[in-house]
Amino acid sequence: MKIKIFLLLIVSPFLIQSQGIEEISSSNSNDKMLWFEEAKLGIFIHWGIYSVNGISESWSFYNGYISHHDYMKQLKGFTANNFDPKKWSNLIEESGAKYTVITTKHHDGFALWDSKYGNLNSYKSSTSKKDLLSPFIREIRSKGIKLGLYYSLPDWSYKDYTHHTNKIKRYNIQENPKRWNRFLKYRDGQLKELKTRYNPDLWWFDGDWEHNAVEWKIIELKNILKKNSPNVIFNSRLNGLGDYETPEIGIPVFRPNAKYWELCVTINDSWGYQQNDNNYKTPMQVIDLFVDSLSKGGNLLLNISPKEDGSIPEKQVEVLKELGKWTKKHSSAIYKTERGIPYEHFYGPSTLSKDKKTLFLYVRDLPKDNNIILKGVSTKINRAYIVGNGTVLNQQVLCKVYWNKYPGITYIEVPKQTIDKYYTVIALVLDDTINLYKEKVGAIENN
Repeated sequence: MKIKIFLLLIVSPFLIQSQGIEEISSSNSNDKMLWFEEAKLGIFIHWGIYSVNGISESWSFYNGYISHHDYMKQLKGFTANNFDPKKWSNLIEESGAKYTVITTKHHDGFALWDSKYGNLNSYKSSTSKKDLLSPFIREIRSKGIKLGLYYSLPDWSYKDYTHHTNKIKRYNIQENPKRWNRFLKYRDGQLKELKTRYNPDLWWFDGDWEHNAVEWKIIELKNILKKNSPNVIFNSRLNGLGDYETPEIGIPVFRPNAKYWELCVTINDSWGYQQNDNNYKTPMQVIDLFVDSLSKGGNLLLNISPKEDGSIPEKQVEVLKELGKWTKKHSSAIYKTERGIPYEHFYGPSTLSKDKKTLFLYVRDLPKDNNIILKGVSTKINRAYIVGNGTVLNQQVLCKVYWNKYPGITYIEVPKQTIDKYYTVIALVLDDTINLYKEKVGAIENN
């Protein structure tokens, strides 16, 4: 009997993984990912009691920087007195974001809605005495912005969860499966509440590293959340059994292998509000990250961190407003595009229209001789113009002869007066779908 159990424990994760791979393959092949692929920009919101003292969300007590008791004292200071969900949604819309993800509950177990499961939430245990999710979600839905709900799989404050801090583990699942099942019942109860009330477009899970897919019961959980919502999307933090990859903080140097991916990144150095963290990214630096993600065919999920009273720090507002001016001006080159051409063909980021007949080139700096260079594009360029004002640009082709297929080098003149404050975007309208010259040797040798 022990041998059978041992074999089952070994085989089960592989069965789950196999099921997960099949599921990912089938889900990614349908149209449910289309809105995500075209959205390009999302706004992440980390809001919780950690904003009261401006300390690291959940990790501050988990890693022993503060006691759990002192961490929970922040409940008294969490007022949400200046929380204005309409202002939040207006700002998100103004930024150009097409979706938003809000932390319904972080690893500390504090929830932003009036859950009947547990007592640690904004309605029952904080000074705010409010359900903070519902009014925000109503405003987001009214604008047609897609909704993502962040939910932490671990709950370090809940008595029936395995881990409490990095030095305190309450129990092992194998020794006390009943206690673990009580936790899973609590978890599933909360998630069913969120599903029933808000029916999100996307589930953004976190904290999967503490248990494997079998222990979390990932497949069963996904089936619960997909019931009557077959097109709902899951991020990858379900032991890999999701619909898209979620690299964090650092922009990938090379494009991820996944078809769909999203970079989640902080606006300064912190996820939650920390009054002493003034290392804010400038609008230019945020747009750098965004353009890099676009050129690699991914999305940017930019985080903001409201204060305990619900107000959004002014520096964060300024960055989102500047970002919004730029996205509005260049919307045709951002949304509904796909990754661009390799850097061997253009010294910078680029995107392509879905029909591959318009190539968008992103120019960060002022060209020294007012020219940018394009190499190895065999398709004829019908015209080149500046996105946002329509200025038609002059072209010059060098090193091209009629009797060889080598396409030559194209110089495109970019007048100084057309240069954008952040990135100038140039649209190249092609006569046909783009065709790139792939020969390793570009020299013309046959005469």
